[in-house]
Amino acid sequence: METALAIVLLVLSVVLTVLVVLQSGKEKGLSGSISGGSSETFFGKSKSATTEKKLSVITTIVAIVFGIVVLATYIVAGLPKA
Repeated sequence: METALAIVLLVLSVVLTVLVVLQSGKEKGLSGSISGGSSETFFGKSKSATTEKKLSVITTIVAIVFGIVVLATYIVAGLPKA
């Protein structure tokens, strides 16, 4: 049981790290103009906002599951062996 939780924890940590790295920063400094900027049309902004919102929701869900698995691992590892 501990091995299965450890594997799930490892996979979730990698997924969570990738999701956080994929999110763009909240500030709009020189990075937007240096990297070519973004689409200035209404539809371009709208599509980007919905993608960012979905990514944010998925990141939140994965983070909650990650926390639950960490607690489950702690509980299972803390149980006395029979």
